[in-house]
Amino acid sequence: RDGCEEGIWLDMDNSTIEYYNQHVKQFVSTTVDVDFKEIQDKFINKLPGKNVLDFGCGSGRDTKCFLNAGLTVTAIDGSEEMCKAASEYTGIQVRRMLFEELNGKDCYDGIWACSSILHLPKEILKRVFFKMRDALRSNGIIYTSFKYGNFEGERNGRYFTDFTIETFSDFIKEVPEIYIEEKWISTDVRPGRNKEKWLNLILRKKDS
Repeated sequence: RDGCEEGIWLDMDNSTIEYYNQHVKQFVSTTVDVDFKEIQDKFINKLPGKNVLDFGCGSGRDTKCFLNAGLTVTAIDGSEEMCKAASEYTGIQVRRMLFEELNGKDCYDGIWACSSILHLPKEILKRVFFKMRDALRSNGIIYTSFKYGNFEGERNGRYFTDFTIETFSDFIKEVPEIYIEEKWISTDVRPGRNKEKWLNLILRKKDS
């Protein structure tokens, strides 16, 4: 073991994880074919190396893209049923793991957390950002996205923490060594959802 393998899986009574277990087919069908190429390419082009963590990989859409681009990808998800679907789709073993269980040090050149860590309450999210920072190599990047707004709580069977540019900027100041390299607002790319706004962020770990 090189310190980058996560081996502790917790069973957790979590309504968000259970939501994905119960709605896996619906979720996969609405996300797996979405054209996310522009942001995927932006992430790939900013990477300082080839080792990537897909942190909450969902259907496996982005993992497959990164594999096809020649990257070395570790993919995890908290939903057992989603892990099965993503493993089948990507051809690699997707491991079941909670975000809080990330314990690697200097393992990854990039962490892709697309529409995933937004399901964590802010208190836990802050701890997870510290873990993400530690798991990144020097000059590594994080891509992450949140629904745009100020809401925090349960919505349609899942927990969400929303951010604006201002509230996230204040939030991430409390995580040393991580800074915002790029930020932008987009609309939802899924059919019929184009009125929903998203905050997209590229974060970078400072050179040590």
